[in-house]
Amino acid sequence: MSRQQQFKHREESILQVAEQLLLESGDGDITLDSLAEQLDLAKGTLYKHFVSKDELFLRIIIRHEQQLLQNSQIGDDASAGVARIILYQLLNPQRAMLLNQIEEKLASSAVGLNRLFSELYGIRRERMRQMIATTNAYLQSLDSNLTTRDYLSTIWAMGYGGAGLLNSSFYQRYLGRRDTLRLALVQQILDLPKQYRETLPNSFPQSLSDTLAS
Repeated sequence: MSRQQQFKHREESILQVAEQLLLESGDGDITLDSLAEQLDLAKGTLYKHFVSKDELFLRIIIRHEQQLLQNSQIGDDASAGVARIILYQLLNPQRAMLLNQIEEKLASSAVGLNRLFSELYGIRRERMRQMIATTNAYLQSLDSNLTTRDYLSTIWAMGYGGAGLLNSSFYQRYLGRRDTLRLALVQQILDLPKQYRETLPNSFPQSLSDTLAS
């Protein structure tokens, strides 16, 4: 293995272990000392890969976004693609919520990460194009009048809300088995476009139409 390959391999190990420590921490933070100890590396070695902890965290988010992009490029039918969009959050609720919280914090406070944020947003734009194509194909297959924008917004809202429920020890007392909730949410998302095969305003109760129009 060449030096460059060794460097890349070590960097991937650092990202994997750092993400796992973040998930185990419960508060969305770790120390570089604890990371170096877990990896059996000198702390100075970490700085050969990342100039700061903020950069390390953002690189974890970028790596995760790349994995999501690859997942969105699987060439099966549109319904399976739609299910995967929401299942990402429902199968990994802690990761979905934690990385989103870390990103929001970095976006508002981190300095010197513009290049990495540009890289992240570039990957995310490509994933958005994939998701738009997938959801649009599914809506067309059902001859639905639901717009792609509204459908994607609903998928994200139900996915993030479902992840919040699945990640809450309090609500778990009332929700019962997680797998049945995941299945119900996915089925609702897949069934939703079937309810929009008629002109949308005509299917609303008059009181709701009046409220939306006001």
